[in-house]
Amino acid sequence: MGEELGKACVAVDAMGSDRGVGEIVAGICEVLKSDEGDLKIIAVGDEAAVASEFKSRGFFKDERVQILHASQVIEMREKPVQAMRAKRDSSMMRAIDLAKEGKVSAVLSCGNTGALMAAGTIKLRTMPGVERPALGSIIPADRRNFVLIDVGANPDPKPTNMLDNAILGANYARIAMGIERPKIGLLSNGTEDCKGNILTQNAHQLLKNSSDVLNYAGLIEGFQVFEGDCDVIVCDGFSGNVLLKTLEGIFKMLKGMLKEELMRNPLRMAGAFIAKGAFTGVKNRIPVEKYSGAPLLGLNNLVVKGHGSSDSRQVAGALNIAIQCVRRDLNRKILADVSKIKESSRQAKQNAENQ
Repeated sequence: MGEELGKACVAVDAMGSDRGVGEIVAGICEVLKSDEGDLKIIAVGDEAAVASEFKSRGFFKDERVQILHASQVIEMREKPVQAMRAKRDSSMMRAIDLAKEGKVSAVLSCGNTGALMAAGTIKLRTMPGVERPALGSIIPADRRNFVLIDVGANPDPKPTNMLDNAILGANYARIAMGIERPKIGLLSNGTEDCKGNILTQNAHQLLKNSSDVLNYAGLIEGFQVFEGDCDVIVCDGFSGNVLLKTLEGIFKMLKGMLKEELMRNPLRMAGAFIAKGAFTGVKNRIPVEKYSGAPLLGLNNLVVKGHGSSDSRQVAGALNIAIQCVRRDLNRKILADVSKIKESSRQAKQNAENQ
């Protein structure tokens, strides 16, 4: 059996979506229809509601599916730490507990982002050599897609955290996009070595000193993001989250403007019908559903965050990301690169002291 079809066991928070349990279960069923590997899904949530959704889709007796009852749900607007303490039997907390106990290798939730990150970090802990986790998101682009990291987990990092982000992002790009040696750029306000704030300048030096492990290309400006020169773009969680949400807003605005203009009169509507194939082609070049999950990288177990408003196709895409990362042993590969860089840094420091 090939690596892509190896064993994977994923806990899915079935109650976290804005669209309800039906969309989550429908997404799981989409994956079950197409996956040919050794797969197990533990759907965590209200047992009666979850079972009813699986039954209506013909997957209630599927041996790959197990339902774990959870009596509570963490709502989107709840404060993360308070929700963790008050709702220990929530679907999200129970799913993360399964990972902590070693019963699953990954967790998928479309629920409260803050609660998921807080619970994942506290309960699962960061892997050795990684101080803080980072959210990585694959952004569709014209020439080639890229990983943007961090998109919100750590808004105020240290330079060493930015180096870790590069390691996490590069390994995610290898797994999710099949790029053997991903090209890494550091987001800044200019490409010259003197550009950027203190954090960027210090992170830039660390990345340059890690060229034996990382394929670092240097600083990259905002207008270069979509030019396809880099496979991984590293930034702090504040800048990454602002950039990601700005891109989402621009896409939504342009989509609405285009629809409005095309529907303005019958002639344009006829033209839109004729150009339908072109619109479909553009949509296919931007596979939002395929990359709809953002993994929280750097923890001892994989946690994948799906968008709160995910439909069944986006849930399936996020679940496939989790399965792919588990089957291709993402965490082991991250640990190997962290170890290489730490050893390289130690040797460089020792050589400097001996001179």
